[in-house]
Formats: sequence, C-alpha cells, structure tokens
Amino acid sequence: MVRKVKSTDALHPARLLLTAALSPAEFSKKFNPKISNTPPLPAIEWTAFADRPVTLETPSTLPPAAAIVITWAEPEWAALQQVFIGAAPMTYPKRNQSSWSGWVKDETSAPPTLGYWGYYRLVKLGSTPVLLFKSNAHYAASEGEANLAALVNRLVQSVEPQLILSIGTAGGARLSDPVGTVNVVRSDALYESNQPQTAWPTFKSTWVAHSSVLTNKAFKKLLFPVPTTTSDLRSIVTQFNAFYSTKYTLNTLNPDNVNFGAAAPAINDLTGAGVALVTAKSFVVANTSGNLSKFACVEMDDAIIARTLAGKIPFGSLRNISDPIQAEALPPAMQGHWGEAIYDAYGFYTSFNGALAAWAVLSAQFG
Repeated sequence: MVRKVKSTDALHPARLLLTAALSPAEFSKKFNPKISNTPPLPAIEWTAFADRPVTLETPSTLPPAAAIVITWAEPEWAALQQVFIGAAPMTYPKRNQSSWSGWVKDETSAPPTLGYWGYYRLVKLGSTPVLLFKSNAHYAASEGEANLAALVNRLVQSVEPQLILSIGTAGGARLSDPVGTVNVVRSDALYESNQPQTAWPTFKSTWVAHSSVLTNKAFKKLLFPVPTTTSDLRSIVTQFNAFYSTKYTLNTLNPDNVNFGAAAPAINDLTGAGVALVTAKSFVVANTSGNLSKFACVEMDDAIIARTLAGKIPFGSLRNISDPIQAEALPPAMQGHWGEAIYDAYGFYTSFNGALAAWAVLSAQFG
C-alpha cells in the first residue's frame, strides 16, 4: 500500500527514488531489477563491544544529544534501524518499509513545501545520547537547498550536538571502490557544472574520524559482504536490456568487476588525507574517464550540510558505494540507469555497512 503523506521522496532522482513514494502507475513504469540471492541483514552480535546501542524513550520534541546521524532513503533508514535498534534479522523486502516503531515524526513549523522535517529516534552508546534522524529534506527536491539548510540549523539549535554525521548511499568515483565500500570524509565539494573543479566551493570540518574500532578485528567480522552473484548480475543485465531495448553485456556494464562486492568490505578512513566527496543536485555519474577521480564519491546532500555547519560544529560523512563507477563507453543516460539498477538491488546491503561504520566512529569518539 502506498503512503498518502506529503513527502519529497517522489522528487528524488535516480539513486534516491523510493518505491514507497511512488503510485502504482509510476512504479509500473520504473525499472525494478529482481535478484535471487537476498539474505536477511543479520542481528548484530554485540558481545565483543561495551558500547552497543541502547534505545531510549524518544520524546515528542527534539531532545539534546552529543551526536546526530542523519540519512535519507528508505533502504538507508532500514539499515540504520537494523544496526542501532534491530534485535532480529531483517528481511530484504523491508528495505522499502515506510515506518518503524518508536520513531517520532518531526513536523513542527515545517515549511509547506516539505510537510515534515523527518523522523527521529534516540539511542545511547555507553552514557552518550545519539539522535538518529531520517530526513525528508533533500537538496534535489523543490526548495531543497533552503529546506535542508533550515533542517540542519533546526537540529543544531534544538539538539546542540557536538558532531553531525551524514550517512547513506553514493556513487563510486574510483575503480578501487567496488560496491559495498564505505568512504569516511570530512570535506565536501559542491558540484558546479559551469565551473572547473578547482573552483568548486569546498567545506572542510575540523573532525577527524576516531578509527580504533574501524580497524578492530571483531568489528570487521560484523561487516556484511554485499551478496552479489554472477547469476544475479547477469539476470539484471538481461532485465535491463529488455527494459531499455539495449544489448549490453555484463563485461560492458561492469568495468573492472566493481559491481561484485568484496569478500571483506572496505571502510576507508579518508579524513586524515583530506579527500573530499562531491555533492550534486542532479544524478551526476563518475566514469572510467576519471572525470571525478579526485573525489571519494558522488552524492546529493552533504555539501549543503557542510556549508550550513561550517564554523559551528564538526561534521563528517560516511558514504557507502551503492552504485560503483561507470564505464566511460556507455552513453551518459545508460550510465545513470545502470547505476540506479545496482543501487535498487543492493543499496539495502551497502547501507548496512555504512551504518555500522557510523556506530564504530561514534563508539571510538564517545564510548
């Protein structure tokens, strides 16, 4: 059943287009790849860690917290729920679930174009309160830049956090990053199509990730390898060709096998090196020409958050590669369509590792 609530979700382009926000007629027109290997996300075994997340009673108004973790799309939200709150395995169909028990809808003084700010849930790590926030404000939506900046200012004023972390899916920009990689950064550039990359505004934080938990062997065992298989990827290619009337092969669509998840997903702490991600308002795609190879990844919100927070409080981004770098030989539209197909199929799994990485850096910093 489709929700009948006001939401910017239907305005999200490609990577953030959500099944639950579409009407049946719209959904029937969209390419929705099917895969066979869909294991549930596991319930996390926290016995090796003192700072397992503990749920707190969440008040009806935004509470104070030491840190905020913000995300957007429903597969990202499902993964955040599973890591910080879930007590049982989460099945693949729940990646598009549109509500979760215990989350509070934040709609106080929300702009009419937005309807509501998002949903939040309060947890703690040790004695440190952390606010989880599923945002309804998105840069690419109508009045999205103003609404996202207003949301960030609202969170700063009401929650008074010491740190805000943005997590979620992203497009890969480097051949070294297969699907499921997580890149951690503290520098965000804002894409401007009519300007050289050297002129793009860049916003840097003083935050540096505390990586002691990220490198812990017990933590690495918690990471979930993205369950890509040759048969599923070939099946997606067949479905893709039928939908778009094309004749591509897996080799053409899968440069350097980046669409196969690594047996051990990589969490790359790039905060010390100062590598930036790039934020675009439309679905910008990095390809093997190296057009965006200086960046950690491509996503659609974080530089607006960074610009709003600059000079106020530290911020960071932990972005999971849900759709890796594309083949230069593909037409630009097909690069975007293939990236969307991989995101739709596997973003649920890649987001789990991103949410785990967020817990790890928070545990190391505040635990």
